[in-house]
Amino acid sequence: MPTLLPRPAHQEFTDGEFELTRDSALSTHPDLAQPAQRLQERLRAATGFLLPLEVSEEASDTSLAIRLDLDPALAAEGFELETTPRAVRIAAATDRGAHWAAQALLQLFPAAVNRRSPAPGIRWTAPATRVADAPKFPWRGAMLDVVRHFAPTRDVLRFIDLLAMHRLNTLHLHLTDDQGWRVEIARYPRLTEVGGWRPETQLGAAHGSDTDGRPHGGFYTQDDIREIVAYAGARGITVVPEIELPGHAQAAVAAYPELGVGDSAPTTPWTLWGINPVIFNVEESTIGFLCDVLDEVIDLFPSEYICIGGDECPKIQWVEDERTQERMRELGLHDEEELQSWFVSRIGQHLASRGRKLLGWDEILEGGLADGATVLSWRGRVGALTAARSGNDVVACPEDTVYLDYRESDLPSEPIPTGTVTTVEKAYSFDPVPAELDAEQATHVLGGQANLWTEHIDSMRGLDYRAFPRLSAVAEALWTTGDRDYEEFAPRLAEHLARLDAAGVEYRHADGPRPWQERPGVSGRTRSVEEAAAHLARITANIG
Repeated sequence: MPTLLPRPAHQEFTDGEFELTRDSALSTHPDLAQPAQRLQERLRAATGFLLPLEVSEEASDTSLAIRLDLDPALAAEGFELETTPRAVRIAAATDRGAHWAAQALLQLFPAAVNRRSPAPGIRWTAPATRVADAPKFPWRGAMLDVVRHFAPTRDVLRFIDLLAMHRLNTLHLHLTDDQGWRVEIARYPRLTEVGGWRPETQLGAAHGSDTDGRPHGGFYTQDDIREIVAYAGARGITVVPEIELPGHAQAAVAAYPELGVGDSAPTTPWTLWGINPVIFNVEESTIGFLCDVLDEVIDLFPSEYICIGGDECPKIQWVEDERTQERMRELGLHDEEELQSWFVSRIGQHLASRGRKLLGWDEILEGGLADGATVLSWRGRVGALTAARSGNDVVACPEDTVYLDYRESDLPSEPIPTGTVTTVEKAYSFDPVPAELDAEQATHVLGGQANLWTEHIDSMRGLDYRAFPRLSAVAEALWTTGDRDYEEFAPRLAEHLARLDAAGVEYRHADGPRPWQERPGVSGRTRSVEEAAAHLARITANIG
């Protein structure tokens, strides 16, 4: 029997199986038309069957094989799914619940249903079963950094499909940083004209590594962003944008030098990795500039949350700048930590005036947390504990557990072996709620997300390798209620890999990277002549 991933709260099997055929059709309540259309598209693509869709308050023809019904009594993202030899019935209270029911149904069919072109010679059967399910956390996401290495729109859309496949409902899109500015702002075109392109890129992870000498860049037009947001929304996913401030600012300062501190603004985005001292100044004109930017971002993204970063903000420029010190005295602030808190609070007030909530990395706790801010807790558990105990909401993403750009083993073949070893089992152990929180404090933990920083991910192949199957494990950790056991999960994950294969995902295999995944040179990993020769021999043997 096919198993589901994430594991459902309740499932029972009965006798028989449902078979989808050329004579099958779909019917849906009008309020669930969008997930019904997505299900129709997915089934058509893999089976080649027409599968006409009828939209009506009630199913008018019992021969309609798949029916989606509205049930307001269910949880917001919950669903019920029943397959019998005669029909499939889905019930959900919302679009999202119906989307997740459709994903569960697809997992009951042969794995080839995840193909994007018809797979001939397959009986499209699903076992008779009843499923009742709802997610544990309302925030189940992944952060994708499109700054360090730009991802074209088509690649972002593909990633969205993979999130939906795993019932993840949030894509946190990291759009600006020292190394680039990736979103068009009509009022300030130099942000992408200058800030969207860097002359070269650091290779490898070590300080002092060589650079590649190749220009890198790209950005999303506002129409691109609208397409991404609409595509995600049609699949039950919210896109949360991130505009970094007051640090990680070099791309913006290179485009508009008046935003920087002092008179020595850089002329291009940064070409290295790590923490950069370039920071925004604290003039009212700079606050106004950033509010203008955020106004355009708000118009593009309907997300309740807008992320403003706030992390890794070295304050040496503020400390050494006479004008900044004068500004602190004007504001009655005692140190640079309070100055950062003031800066973030001003931005938070503007977001609140536009009906949005501020989201920031846990450094925004330093110097005092802005009213109503939600904290992305990445430096272990301290940020989550502090924020939740103070009554602020938290999204957990601890780097030692769910930073999926970190290496998966100590094997020398791992491409760019950065960070701590983060195995699939470790990712599966993710629990967003610190045990030290009491029941009331725990309600402030909205959920969690995995983070994919792309200093060393320059293609979708690299992204596939870092993200999967660890993101599959994170998805279950955020969805499934009750106790979890990796030994129970592992065989279901092994079955799930066939679905990833059918979807064209080049995931990491359990015994390490395939030869084509080591990618010498392109990823920046340097090799000796002997290593390169051995790599070529492995490729030749693999072809043979």
